[in-house]
Amino acid sequence: MLPSMTSEPEQQIGVGTQDAFQRLWTPHRMAYIQGENKPSGPGADDGCPFCSIPAKSDEDGLVVRRGEHVYAVLNLYPYNGGHLMTVPYRHVADYTELTGPETAELAELTKQAMTALRTASGAHGFNIGMNQGTVAGAGIAAHLHQHIVPRWGGDTNFMPVVGHTKVLPQLLADTRAMLARAWPSA
Repeated sequence: MLPSMTSEPEQQIGVGTQDAFQRLWTPHRMAYIQGENKPSGPGADDGCPFCSIPAKSDEDGLVVRRGEHVYAVLNLYPYNGGHLMTVPYRHVADYTELTGPETAELAELTKQAMTALRTASGAHGFNIGMNQGTVAGAGIAAHLHQHIVPRWGGDTNFMPVVGHTKVLPQLLADTRAMLARAWPSA
């Protein structure tokens, strides 16, 4: 606990009846809730973040690895620390629309991401997958992306289950640098 912190609940006048709960404020999540960085339509020119990321520096775009057809990037709104996505450069919505080289590189970067996450953070397992279409849960359905979410024994505790809150122990820029250093040679 930091010296300036106390284990006693902070009193805030006018916010309702005091209860026994501590509050973990996560105002950065409001950007996701309000749809920040979401495209205005299905086209590549409709503000697709996956189309604009490659033009940024690796640090500014949170890009961990660039391939010829696909890149690996940290999720701006991660489920777990180290949550990566493999994304084709080409603006394509459906997995069946990928070319053979795009499919092969998506798979290869996914394997490399798993290796880097195991090396850098000792991940015990992974959730890997893609949501095809808005009805299937795709946040940005117009641009295909595959999630690679590292998992550790005991990483589902009371915070996400009861509190519906994920505690992420590392800043995204620090995670990006750590994974880029741990990324295996091709």
